[in-house]
Amino acid sequence: MTISRRTLIAAASAGAAVALAGCNNLATLNRLNTLTPGDGGVAKRIDGAAYGRDPRQRLDVYAPTDAGAPLPVVIFFYGGGWNSGYRGGYAFAARAIAARGFVVVVPDYRLVPQVRFPAFVQDGAAAVRWTVDHVAASGGDPKRIAVAGHSAGAHIAMMLALDGRFIAAAGAPGAIKAVVGLAGPYDFLPFDQPSAVAAFAGTPDPKTTQPINFVRADAPPVLLLTGDADDVVRPRNSRALAAALRLKGAVVEEKEYPGVGHVGLLLALSKPFRGKADVLDTMTAFLHRSFAKGGAA
Repeated sequence: MTISRRTLIAAASAGAAVALAGCNNLATLNRLNTLTPGDGGVAKRIDGAAYGRDPRQRLDVYAPTDAGAPLPVVIFFYGGGWNSGYRGGYAFAARAIAARGFVVVVPDYRLVPQVRFPAFVQDGAAAVRWTVDHVAASGGDPKRIAVAGHSAGAHIAMMLALDGRFIAAAGAPGAIKAVVGLAGPYDFLPFDQPSAVAAFAGTPDPKTTQPINFVRADAPPVLLLTGDADDVVRPRNSRALAAALRLKGAVVEEKEYPGVGHVGLLLALSKPFRGKADVLDTMTAFLHRSFAKGGAA
C-alpha cells in the first residue's frame, strides 16, 4: 500500500502538535520540517553560531535568497515550558517569517533544570546583542530588530521588550523596536504549574518574573495573539497585558482566534495550517507597519 504525501503530512503535523505541547521531540519536529511544504526563497545563512560559551547558547539565521537592501530582523524564541526545545525544530516558523521579508534569528537558550529564572531571559538578551553585532552579515538591519515568541518563548520576548534592564545589561539598550507574543504567559502568579514552579520558584521577588509588571508608556509596539481554546496558557494573560499597556498609553494590538488552541496558534505559521488562523499575515503586517512608523531610529 502506498501512503500519500498528504497522509504523511497529516501524521507529521499531528505528531508535531504532541511534541510542541510537551517534550519538543526532536524526531517529530524534524518530520514536520521535512514533510510539510515549506516556504521557498529562503536559505539558512548561519547554522549554530555561538552567542555565549554554553553549548545551549547557539543560534541559526534564515534570510530570503533574493534580499536587496538590508531587511528588518525578527528574533524568534520557541516555547517548551522553559525546560525543552531546540532551534532546528522551528525551521518551519523561521522560513515562514523570512519569506515575508525578514531576516530571522532562532536562538537556543539554557533550560530548566540546568538554570532557573532569570538565566533564560539573560540568554535572550545575549542573543539580541549578538544580532545587533552580526546580523548585517546576513542581510539584516541591526537598527530594525523585533523579538517574537510562542508560549515560554513569548514570556522571554516580552520580558526583554518591557524590562529594559536585561537588554541594557547585555550592552544593547533600545535595540528592540517591536514585539509579538503568541499565547504567552505574562501574568501568571501564583506559580501553580510544575513547569512554572521549576523555572521561577525561589526568585526573591516573584513579581519580577511577570511581564505585566513592567508595562510602560514608551514600550515598543506590542502585538498579542492568542486562541480562545487555549487551555495551556489561558487567554486572560494576553487580555490582562493588553489592558495594562493601554492604561499606560503604550501601542498595543491584540487578536483572539476562536476555536484555536495553544499549539494550533503556532502551527498556523506552517503552510498546512494557515487556513485555521491568519497568524503569519497578522504578525508580519504588524511588524512591517511598526518598522515603517518607527524607521531605523
